[in-house]
This record gives sequence, C-alpha cells and structure tokens, in this order.
Amino acid sequence: MIRVMSFNIRYGLAPDGENHWHNRKHLALARIRAFGPDLLGLQECRDDDQAAFVRQGLPDFHFYGVHRQGPGDTALEMAPLLFRPAAFSLLDSGCFWLSETPEIPGSMSWDSAYARTVSWARLSCRTTGRELTYVNTHLDYEPEAVVNHARCLRHWLDRVDSGTPLILTGDFNADKDSEPYRLLTGDNGLNDAFRLAHPPPGQDEITYHAYGQEEERTSIDWILVSDHFRVVEAQIDRSREGNLFPSDHYPIAAVLDWRK
Repeated sequence: MIRVMSFNIRYGLAPDGENHWHNRKHLALARIRAFGPDLLGLQECRDDDQAAFVRQGLPDFHFYGVHRQGPGDTALEMAPLLFRPAAFSLLDSGCFWLSETPEIPGSMSWDSAYARTVSWARLSCRTTGRELTYVNTHLDYEPEAVVNHARCLRHWLDRVDSGTPLILTGDFNADKDSEPYRLLTGDNGLNDAFRLAHPPPGQDEITYHAYGQEEERTSIDWILVSDHFRVVEAQIDRSREGNLFPSDHYPIAAVLDWRK
C-alpha cells in the first residue's frame, strides 16, 4: 500500500489573523502525522521558518523543494515533495517551471501572477522493487495561465514512458469542471483518486474553504494516478479546532495499491 497526501499549508507570512501560521502550524503538522503518508506534496511552503518547522516535525521524510523564484517576496515559496526513505529509495529528481521556457528558473508566461514549479522524483518501492514517478505542483490562478500550465504539465507527463507508474498531487487552482482538469484526466490521462473511491454525484469534494468561508468553497486540490494503481480509499480531512483551521485548504489523501 502507498499512502499519499496533498496539502496546501498556506504561506507563513499571510496576514490571516487568528489563523496565522504561528497559531495553526501545530494543527497542520498533526493532520500530516494523523494520516501518515508515504508520499506528501505540499504547496505554499516558504523556505524560511515555515519549511524549517516542517522539516523538523517530519524527520522521517526526505524533503525536496526548489524556490519558485520570480519577483517579490514570494520567491522563497516552494511546492516541495516529501517521501519516506523507509518506503522508497530515490533514483532521480528534478524541477521545472510552468512556462514557455521550463528549464529557466523563475520563468513566467501566459500572464501568470507568479512563477510556478513542478517537483518530481523517480522512486523505487522498497517492498516491491517497482518504480514510480511522483510529481507535485501548484498552478497559477490567472485564467490564461492556469490552462497553459495544465497543458505544459500534461505535455511533460506525456513524455514520461507510458509504462511508468505516475502519481500527481497539487493545488491546481481550478475546479473539476474546468479545462485544466480535462487536460490532465481526459484522453488517456490520469485518474482522479477521490472520484474513483467516491464516484459522483453526491460526494463533497471541496478542499479550498478560505478558513470556513462558505462562498469560497471549491475542489481545487487533487490526487491523480495512472492505471498502474488501484485506489483503496480516499478522504478529505476536515479537522479543525473551533475556528482554528490547519490551513485555508483541507488536505486530501488516498491509499493506493499496485495493480497485479
């Protein structure tokens, strides 16, 4: 079994009042520990005290993240991926930018508000010896950018050997009725782990909630997997302590098994 989680932890400098990072960081860490992922994709993790807290709190994980760079004080943000070395050995890893020049650090295209990265790692499962590629990202929210970011990502995924098992996590800044979702899941694309476990209609897929704001709720965080995996279960963790939330996103998690 492979336990996967995706979690936008909301950047630590955000002026979020009672839900400021310093007040909720213990909750964010507790939700990760409660699920106990083997693979963990984070978004909006700044490489300052925030990332240091995550690294210190998750000593059993390998942490791989690259600054997205670009202008302004968001340059230290990462979309890092973490994995447990007890479960996987690292074969290769890398990062590219969602732009017309993906190899150029900090590059931006399509009127993107920020530079956006994709982190990836090729891993070998210690129990089975099987290999997989794990990918984590955070797309932009500007309309033209988010579609082209999804297209850029799909192009990269399509270049990966079709026999390679793939797991993709991220904050895609688009709901499941959107063109980015269709680009990544349609035409022999990846499968939505949550929807495989909970076929629509009738299931609440909301992950973004802006600290409990009803009008902001949308399903923009996904775990997508190739046909190499069977989804055993999937869940959205809606835990909180009163008015204090772990983040403005709920973490989403899935348990996968290899198909025979």
